[in-house]
Amino acid sequence: MHIRGDVRGEGLHLADVPPELVARVPAEQRGPGRGRDSVRLLVSRGGAEVSLHAFRELPDLLRAGDVLVVNTSATLAAAVDARLGGAPVVVHFSTRGDGGRWAVELRDPAGGGTTRPRPGGPAGAAVELPDGHRLVLEERLDPGADRLWWARPDPAPGAVPALLRVYGRPIRYAYTERDQPLSAYQTVFAVPTADGSGSAEMPSAGRPFTAELVAALVSRGVQFAPLTLHTGVSSQEAHEPPYPERYEVPGTTAGLVNAARAARGRVIAVGTTAVRALESAAGPDGLVRAAGGWTGLVVTPQRGVRVVDGLLTGLHEPAASHLLMLEAVAGRAAVRRGYAEARARQCLWHEFGDVHLLFRDETGH
Repeated sequence: MHIRGDVRGEGLHLADVPPELVARVPAEQRGPGRGRDSVRLLVSRGGAEVSLHAFRELPDLLRAGDVLVVNTSATLAAAVDARLGGAPVVVHFSTRGDGGRWAVELRDPAGGGTTRPRPGGPAGAAVELPDGHRLVLEERLDPGADRLWWARPDPAPGAVPALLRVYGRPIRYAYTERDQPLSAYQTVFAVPTADGSGSAEMPSAGRPFTAELVAALVSRGVQFAPLTLHTGVSSQEAHEPPYPERYEVPGTTAGLVNAARAARGRVIAVGTTAVRALESAAGPDGLVRAAGGWTGLVVTPQRGVRVVDGLLTGLHEPAASHLLMLEAVAGRAAVRRGYAEARARQCLWHEFGDVHLLFRDETGH
């Protein structure tokens, strides 16, 4: 998710990420004996206290009665080679819409499996896909931007999931070193859907978890509450307002969260997607109810959070709107101090990088 404008203009003044702090391969490929949980964990408590840990230490940093809210959306092989007007393009399938449509982004091949931005459109244009399938571009998601379009598959709207399984590959940006198998982009929480819906890009905050670490947390008395939010593309060059995404918060998760809050346990969202879904299901009274559909909620410091006491997330680009959500949870001072420490400690950015646990600012923003 991104918004127009520069978050640095909001007063954070975060510096650009230097190339040496970009995670170019998954943690398990950085040396012998390393696993997904080999990343580091930065912990921020208010604007003054920041500490650095191994991610495997997470059970020691939480307590019995805490609830980790996790996103079960599976990552799709969402990038497919195609042609538009005879020229090669790469289609990024972003969001499965209603009535068989998909929100898509068209990009130009940049070599090495990566892509570069290109305008979409025009309306009515047909994108030629493998096996004789086509996409007909219908309308922009945002009338003021050309990047994302609603497109209708032709001839069979239900054929896209099968097309992705056969011809798709994970979306990859140029800061990564090489292509990775789809399994590298799946979290331990991912649950495939019957209709082929999923996330165009990995809900990456859940990536460092392993089955062994989940078992250790459960033994500690930490509970897991699943929900689903299918996240769309968030290409690094674009800064459009966040667009609606499909989500579902089941009644069992609502009950777990409400019970934890009543017992003074902490509700910790694993990822900004979990915050968006959970806060969409919370009423003004702070109670979470079973909910689903489309959410256009943008969590900002002005809106605040009603349910979440903590957020486990990756390290975000300076202009990403995710930073406003971090501010809403932990306060501006904690975000600024945490990011300064992340740079000083040489933490790694992006989906294969280190993670940041921020606890709610109880003293005000």
